[in-house]
Amino acid sequence: MQAVLQRDTAAEVRLCRALRAAGLRFRTDCRPEPNVRCKADIVFRREKVCIFIDGCFWHRCSTHFHLPKTNSAWWDEKVQATVDRDRRQTRLLRRNGWTVMRVWEHELTQAKMPSVVTRVRQKLRRSNRRCGPDASRVSGSPSRRKR
Repeated sequence: MQAVLQRDTAAEVRLCRALRAAGLRFRTDCRPEPNVRCKADIVFRREKVCIFIDGCFWHRCSTHFHLPKTNSAWWDEKVQATVDRDRRQTRLLRRNGWTVMRVWEHELTQAKMPSVVTRVRQKLRRSNRRCGPDASRVSGSPSRRKR
């Protein structure tokens, strides 16, 4: 189990590169709020948007998850605990005013990446409208300074 990466997985790196190429700025592998125990993979603090990249095995993807035949009861319990934790974290963050995006690792292929980046931009725009006029700028878009 120690070999399982908790950060900088191939899927995370691909999405971060695509978001940076789109001009977006964000934090990685950090807590959205100090009082929240979970760490999100990508966090846009000002817009209160966080992204979790869920691996198909560990988060029980309905398309790709297959329960191992060996020790299946143990694996079922372990993976279900992860899914339950994900739900609790999402609920808590939404209650605190965050927009939570969960992206499956299988969605982060080169062919599907543009649509994922578009979805992130849409969430950021909606979040900016919700936050009010002071947050009218999506991270990464050029700032306008008075000279």
